[in-house]
Amino acid sequence: MARKPIRSDLAWSTVDRIVVRGKDLPGEILGTVNLGDMAFLMLTGRTPDAKESRLFNAMAVTLVEHGLTPSSMVARLTYLGAPEAMQAAVAAGLCGLGSVFVGSTEGVAKMLSETTDVGKLLENKRIPGLGHPLHKPVDPRTKRLFEIARETGHYGKYCKAMEELSSIKKLALNATGAIGALSCELGLDWKSVRGIGVMARAIGLVGHILEETRNPIALEMWERMEEEASAHLKPKK
Repeated sequence: MARKPIRSDLAWSTVDRIVVRGKDLPGEILGTVNLGDMAFLMLTGRTPDAKESRLFNAMAVTLVEHGLTPSSMVARLTYLGAPEAMQAAVAAGLCGLGSVFVGSTEGVAKMLSETTDVGKLLENKRIPGLGHPLHKPVDPRTKRLFEIARETGHYGKYCKAMEELSSIKKLALNATGAIGALSCELGLDWKSVRGIGVMARAIGLVGHILEETRNPIALEMWERMEEEASAHLKPKK
């Protein structure tokens, strides 16, 4: 049986050249393309125009940080056990980006890529991107993202569908729901959308670990959780 050719169209290098997505890295990218635009280039094969850049960068920045979430706590606790490997702590935190936290952007994008018919969407038992334990009735991140979408001409049928679902369900359209819709407006492949959150949150987790080196709280978290979790087993004095 013939072997499948091994190839990648993302990048290639020689002794004196590095080319990424058809662009010379030192000559065309470095000092010219920002991190968000570089991500857009990697995902789509082209650099964004000014309006796309503004919106995509806003989407990515939204997902960098959201406080002491499960992913940041896991990162800090992993760093407590393996301070020699920051990458392990970041990786541990990223493993928690799933259907509940951050990764729901993918669920929204996939759902909307299949249909924007609100009637059909309401048939789903659970609609990703709706509801938030803290930000209700309005998620301020969603409000601002949709403002930017309107300003850049990217507020369309996907955003409208999510806002209609939010109104019918009487649940806040959260930031991941907004980003899933906006990813569709930008024409991104739904399979890449969770990657925006992975990229963004990695930056936030590095910040958490740096703070942990200066003002450690992981040991306190561990000791208090262990103490409180087993308190009912200890004999009363």
